[in-house]
Amino acid sequence: MKANKAFNLNKNTRAQVGIGTLIIFIAMVLVAAVAAAVLIQTSGILQQKAQSTGKQSTQEVSSNLMIKNIEGIRAKTGSNLSATIDLLKLQVALNVGSSPVDVNQVVISITDGTIAHNLVYAGNSKSYSAVMTGFASGGTAAANLNALLTTAGNPAQFYTVDRIRDEDTSFSQGNPVMNTGDLIIVYISTTSSSGAGFTTLGASTTPVTSDMNLVPRTLVNIVLTPESGAATVAEFVTPSSYGVKENVQLYP
Repeated sequence: MKANKAFNLNKNTRAQVGIGTLIIFIAMVLVAAVAAAVLIQTSGILQQKAQSTGKQSTQEVSSNLMIKNIEGIRAKTGSNLSATIDLLKLQVALNVGSSPVDVNQVVISITDGTIAHNLVYAGNSKSYSAVMTGFASGGTAAANLNALLTTAGNPAQFYTVDRIRDEDTSFSQGNPVMNTGDLIIVYISTTSSSGAGFTTLGASTTPVTSDMNLVPRTLVNIVLTPESGAATVAEFVTPSSYGVKENVQLYP
């Protein structure tokens, strides 16, 4: 009689790793590596753009000019005064937190409701392909102002400046860069055709016309636009009568 045979099943939990599985694993690792590299590169680009945008936004908000005061001067011959305001003196400073401002790049737009001028600094040779006629970068503010007021064509294109406060002595006629704390005067010629008939305007003689006509009750709009930062606007109405005053307070 034959003995009963017992059959035992072998339990083998080890799996076979084939070349196909290996290829899939390597492909997954490569895909993950490429995705990680793309994410890192993209995040770096976004960070740089965010920093650049933040810096530009800060400049647009903080880098602006502030008009503190505007005074008008009338031309005269002896004791006879012009019926118009023929020279504007704008006292300009930097706003709180502002970056340095290159006056060479500041455009001033002015209108009396009839005539409008877009003015650049007298030493700016790029806007009109030449500096103002008579301008000297190493000269004095008074000499350059005289050239502005007495040379035909200058009042419709240019303005000049002078410094009031410049602690680090960095502001000059050839390099008019304003830093925090600086205070300057901007001169704008508004001599009318009748005002040009007078012999004296401030310290200058024989002023030429700017084609503007700032008679009493004239609405004047002035906009200072720096290279970066918000534009500064000053709007005022000239007094109903200038009386016997040579210097007239106009703004604020």
